[in-house]
Amino acid sequence: MFHIESYEKAESVAHAIELLKNNPQARPIAGGTDVLIRLREGKEGFRHLVDIHGLSDLKQCHILENGSLTIGSGVTFTEATLSDLIKQNIPILVTAASTVGGPQVRNVATFGGNICNGVTSADSASAFMVLNALLQLEGKEGIRQVPISEFYLGPGKVDRKQDEILTKFIITPENYKGYLGHYHKYAMRNAMDIATIGCAAACKIEDNVLKDIRLSYGVAGPVPIRCPQTEQAVKGQSVSLQLINDIKRMVEKDVNPRTSWRASKEFRLQIIRELAGRVVEKIIKDSGGRLN
Repeated sequence: MFHIESYEKAESVAHAIELLKNNPQARPIAGGTDVLIRLREGKEGFRHLVDIHGLSDLKQCHILENGSLTIGSGVTFTEATLSDLIKQNIPILVTAASTVGGPQVRNVATFGGNICNGVTSADSASAFMVLNALLQLEGKEGIRQVPISEFYLGPGKVDRKQDEILTKFIITPENYKGYLGHYHKYAMRNAMDIATIGCAAACKIEDNVLKDIRLSYGVAGPVPIRCPQTEQAVKGQSVSLQLINDIKRMVEKDVNPRTSWRASKEFRLQIIRELAGRVVEKIIKDSGGRLN
């Protein structure tokens, strides 16, 4: 049973901010696939809701004059998989979105909710991490932008003030043009399961040389993480099977998985190594690169 003490429907982003400001206990709800579960479980802090589902301002996807892509936080995973703008420019988000839950969940769950939930298993988080996405938040004190790498403060904790709404994701042209990406989710089931490990990569390959690489994981630490040591070590190397083996070996230095009832630390490390090789090899093949 849902014990809701207050519920208000926002008519705009500005109205939502005002409602949140007037009720310090309130939190926004969009698709509700995370919030309603916690509410049903009786968790504190979920009984006062401001409904932002369906706000048109949060549903917009655009290419700006400077080449930046903006993706509204209220875009659902199903909408992302159908968006020509996303499919043509950042297909890694389509891949990540298609792994979330089942069709019913994807129809209502949003990018904004997936990120603001703060969990390390969020499928879109790893993809946004390798795109160096900026998160735009609006609140009573105005608008601010936060790199996604700085948004996660700890397990279940994010840098969103109580009266703020995450309105959009911004991906600048230097972070997606010339890059190919891929996301691979390992879970115990093919659908309706959270990731045991999620791995995303974005690579720029020219003349069979790895000019740049960004590698990110979910469930390889308390928050979604990048792999800076591995990235720095392999930049500029020729594409080869040895390169893939080096990445698989080095990546352990960047991660910190734990044992849980879902999987042991040792098993997660094995999957972490394997997924690193798979996503990079997929990108190399998609780019027309040769594995010497």
